[in-house]
Amino acid sequence: MSRRYLMWFAHEHLDFRHAEMQSILSMLKIPIKFVEKPSEHQPYWIVDLPSETCVKQIAARSVLLKNCIELWSRAKSEAQLHKNLNSAVKNISNKWIIPNVDNEISDTHICPCQLLEVCSDSKKSFKVDVETFCKHFTMKEKVDKIEKFSYLPLHGPVKLNKPDVTLSYIEFYGVDPNNVPEEPCDLFFGKWIADGQRDLIQVHSLKKRQFIGNTSMDAQLSVIMANQAQIASGDIVLDPFVGSGSLLVAAAHFGGYIWGSDIDYMMLHARTRPTRVGQKVRKKEESIRGNLKQYGIESKYLDVLVSDFSLPMWKESLKFDAIITDPPYGVREPTEKIGIERDNYTLSEHHLDNHIPSKVEYGLPHIYSDLLNFAARHLNMGRRLVCWYPVVRDEYLEEQIPTHPCMKLVSNSEQVLSKLTARRLLTYQKISDDIPETPHDTRATVHNFRDRYFAIGEISRREKKERRAEELANSAIYIKAKQDRSK
Repeated sequence: MSRRYLMWFAHEHLDFRHAEMQSILSMLKIPIKFVEKPSEHQPYWIVDLPSETCVKQIAARSVLLKNCIELWSRAKSEAQLHKNLNSAVKNISNKWIIPNVDNEISDTHICPCQLLEVCSDSKKSFKVDVETFCKHFTMKEKVDKIEKFSYLPLHGPVKLNKPDVTLSYIEFYGVDPNNVPEEPCDLFFGKWIADGQRDLIQVHSLKKRQFIGNTSMDAQLSVIMANQAQIASGDIVLDPFVGSGSLLVAAAHFGGYIWGSDIDYMMLHARTRPTRVGQKVRKKEESIRGNLKQYGIESKYLDVLVSDFSLPMWKESLKFDAIITDPPYGVREPTEKIGIERDNYTLSEHHLDNHIPSKVEYGLPHIYSDLLNFAARHLNMGRRLVCWYPVVRDEYLEEQIPTHPCMKLVSNSEQVLSKLTARRLLTYQKISDDIPETPHDTRATVHNFRDRYFAIGEISRREKKERRAEELANSAIYIKAKQDRSK
């Protein structure tokens, strides 16, 4: 018999929630049934899952999931919640008593008493946690609410530190902190099963990391990318625009063996100017490998290579299980490839040994066309490419997204960067080995993010300057009028 669970999420990166969870469920091959249709405006899902083991497997991966409880009661009022639980104590039918309405949950859902009896052993210690969403309770108010559950068949001792059973009582007051209702919108009660991987945000925080750069990906988004790439133990993972290697840390955390490459020699050898305020020179231990050593996952490190992605040097037979990357956008980091703009340029043999190749602009359309072609050739069948794609929000159209006949777009989530710009996390899955000679994606050439970014920035600065001049003029008029009145 499947069990009913409440999955409670962090109320951030809302557009990524479904993509991350579906990637995890697909990877673990866990069937899920929604008791009610998920809403982006609610930080929870109510679902049926096969077992508690499945819940723990999901929680061991997800960074957006806060926790999951085995649901015993859900109601719209505190009185109805306690009525349901009192009825559940007497429900010996070994099944839920629910209204005869499909895909709907109401105040009269009553769980079987067997769920409660599992926790009634006199040798099992327990505690009750009270949580609220969008409202704060004092400790006294929390204790008063806990004491109302005294009728439950819990015969073991109360233990606040690491009890055998943790029961969760949650009151949900909506998501608008400026319009909090007097009474909760929803109430939930059940047995805590597992916490998500929220602690990784602090463990892998860039503030504590030895080696970072100007564009190092934050820990939470890195883990989300690793989950959407479905990285599992033993997978071979590549980041072809590796930078300071933040994505490789997340990939190695889940057991992937990691490769990286980048055209920036200075970054890969930790010779760039330090990013942290007050730091004058790089420390000896700063490196991508040093980061992995810091987290105890150095054994997952294969190597990083100085390489121009437009001139791939990998053998055709080499296959990867995942490619995760954040290509440069040409704003904080340049988009470059090896080349020269002069025609008929030759280099004498005398200068070959010490020659440093010149670079030219590597346009975004070419970067993403090369990236999709590379993924089609070097990904194993059914495996994934996960990458970021920058957009101007007002000008974004789904038709701008790069395509490839061998790669299927399975998710497209937005992270807002500013009022004007955003980036979208694209997840592609390889669906075919029949690789054509694909030209650059001509549809994407109309999308020149770098030029539009600076043009919009210039317009914004000019508008601010004009507004400031207008404010000063109005202020001068006001001051003069005040002086005239005083005369």
